[in-house]
Amino acid sequence: MSNGLKPDIGQDQWLQLVNERRWLWTPAQPADALDTPTLLLAHGAGAPMDSDFMNRMAADLAAQGISTLRFEFPYMAQRRQGGSKRPPNPQAQLLECWREVFTCARTHINGRLAVGGKSMGGRMASLIADELEVDALVCLGYPFYAVGKPEKPRVAHLAELKTPTLIVQGERDALGNRDAVEGYALSSAIRLHWLPTANHDLKPLKVAGISHEQCLAESAREIAGFLRG
Repeated sequence: MSNGLKPDIGQDQWLQLVNERRWLWTPAQPADALDTPTLLLAHGAGAPMDSDFMNRMAADLAAQGISTLRFEFPYMAQRRQGGSKRPPNPQAQLLECWREVFTCARTHINGRLAVGGKSMGGRMASLIADELEVDALVCLGYPFYAVGKPEKPRVAHLAELKTPTLIVQGERDALGNRDAVEGYALSSAIRLHWLPTANHDLKPLKVAGISHEQCLAESAREIAGFLRG
């Protein structure tokens, strides 16, 4: 079956499941591609799964032959229903949501299945990657520390991580700039791809001579190469 789906589930059945769970499925192009890697992509703390950033990243990854499945943590889904700005759920609840999404996806998706996300979504994925024995981990703008506190990094588990990992990070990310992060002891399983002058949203300064869209496209190419490697 194309786009990484297992033979026992048809495209219509899969799309019905995705719609019922209020997920977003962006299949790789071309539609009949074989051995398609899939990335389960979680949103960050403040923006939903269909933010401009997430939409653009999913489209760029599809153009690189990577399918993506996006979902929302409970608090973000509740924002859609109630309209109020709710804070993220406790970590245990976020991790349980990740486990449920991965288990369902693994049941229906063939081939390489990676987990990851933007900022908080990627950090939560990093906490369960080894437990779930995923094929790979991809983090976009990893929150290595709280704003202004590089001396208090949240990286203890990253030193022991066994899952092959790619972190795409802006050099001037306020939650993990290059100078600070290069001083941390990280697992040899982790590969860092730095975007010159880019911030937490992977947006570069004008002096870099490239646009935000180009940075996201470069990130997608890097991710695709990593997932196929």
